[in-house]
Amino acid sequence: MLEGKIAIVTGASRGIGAAIAIDLAAHGAAVVVNHRDSAAGADEVVKTICDAGGTAVALQADVSLLADAQRLVKETVDRFGRLDIVVNNAGTTRDMLLLMMSEDDWDVVLRTNLKSAYNCSKAALRPMFKQRYGRIINITSVSGLAGQAGQSNYSASKAGLIGFTKALAKEVGARNVTVNAVAPGFVPTVLTSALTEEQKNAAIALTPLGRFAKPEEIAYAVTFLASDRAGFITGQVLSVDGGLVMQ
Repeated sequence: MLEGKIAIVTGASRGIGAAIAIDLAAHGAAVVVNHRDSAAGADEVVKTICDAGGTAVALQADVSLLADAQRLVKETVDRFGRLDIVVNNAGTTRDMLLLMMSEDDWDVVLRTNLKSAYNCSKAALRPMFKQRYGRIINITSVSGLAGQAGQSNYSASKAGLIGFTKALAKEVGARNVTVNAVAPGFVPTVLTSALTEEQKNAAIALTPLGRFAKPEEIAYAVTFLASDRAGFITGQVLSVDGGLVMQ
């Protein structure tokens, strides 16, 4: 389904990003597994892909920095000759009620979750425009759709990604570049490990399907949007949340 395609997945050394990288590779894409400071995790993802017969390399870059994002794209194009798919997955949380949230907690989350998508998308557009083909997929969250107490920074960053997705889709559609977003519900990852059992049980109780998602279930949605089967879909938000936030 993705044979001959080249993909970058940011924040791909673990969790949802790792699952996305592995699934894209399983469907034929050569995948750049990006990490900021988790070389061992990224190498493990690459090994998993290569052991299964796929193609992957690990590349370090702090994509919250424009220069690093530009370098990541350049190294990818230099190595593979093109760039077809960018999955903006890099993210972090610093949960706190706004009254007690530090400016740094706000800035780090907005920079990591939102500015990194600007950086990577901006860098990727030149090669995508040149080849008149591209898929940009932003990993947002149900928190960006409905908000979440104690997550004003995270919710703002993820809501910003939704607006960014829709605006960019209108800008680049004429060049055969689609831009979509996937909004996961609760997934057992490092970012949700800080939740108490009470909070986890409450989240499950609010989810009609009565469970957390598997990282692979988020990856399946991304792979679909990255494929030619989704060639007439752009500017959309696909919620993979078990019915938690129905639009």
